[in-house]
Amino acid sequence: MLNNSVTRDQMPTELEVGGNAVIIGANGGIGRALIHELLTKYHFKTIFCLSRTGSDTHFPPAIAKRETVLIHGKLDLLQEDSISRAAQEVRAAGPLGLVLVATGLLQDSLQSPEKTMRSLSSDWLMRAFQINTIGPALIAKHFLPLMSRDAPSVFAALSARVGSISDNRSGGWYSYRASKAALNMLIQTLALEHARKFPLGVCVGIHPGTVDTNLSKPFQRGVPTERLFSPDLSAAYILKLVHQLKPADSGGLYAWDGQRIAP
Repeated sequence: MLNNSVTRDQMPTELEVGGNAVIIGANGGIGRALIHELLTKYHFKTIFCLSRTGSDTHFPPAIAKRETVLIHGKLDLLQEDSISRAAQEVRAAGPLGLVLVATGLLQDSLQSPEKTMRSLSSDWLMRAFQINTIGPALIAKHFLPLMSRDAPSVFAALSARVGSISDNRSGGWYSYRASKAALNMLIQTLALEHARKFPLGVCVGIHPGTVDTNLSKPFQRGVPTERLFSPDLSAAYILKLVHQLKPADSGGLYAWDGQRIAP
């Protein structure tokens, strides 16, 4: 388990030295916070901020370490051609030390998480799987080959504790649970293959906790104040966890505090 303090030694780790980081979902609440945390506390050479629009996140220049280059680009999670093009653009910068997929879908303006089987819809199931499962899998297909071969590296996708089959005691949330459970299986399978050529690499899912973003706002009632994280605090926990992972941890689903979550 992690020490709940999120302060860190300012010396670069092996993951960072001369390395490049990629944040996918850069304009989301957690994605933006991850970039801010990387800029202020870490030492990556380049941070690629990828999102559907590719828009600039407009961080004040003063917060960035002078040696860090911030590059914004487009990546549409639903279009493999877009994922492939983004990967080719990133490839030119050199090997990657970190890829974080900070995307996810729980509901939209027309659809809430299903409370009963009567609410199941093939269209919504397919959409949940497209965004929560298929998109991250295709990102792994195109970005895992770009990871560093001779230094530690981490590929991580935001998952969810509710994707744990053994932890499901309340039911409901069919599409979200199933799509995250499938993502967890994909990560475990990707990790096994990745290890054959990248023995220092790690491939994991991360449960960020309940974070005060648009995704969770309708479901925050009853969450203790100390367990409702700001995006900045969640990002700090995520990156602290990332920097503590070892190759033996690859394939697992981990909570923000470092606890391994059973499948």
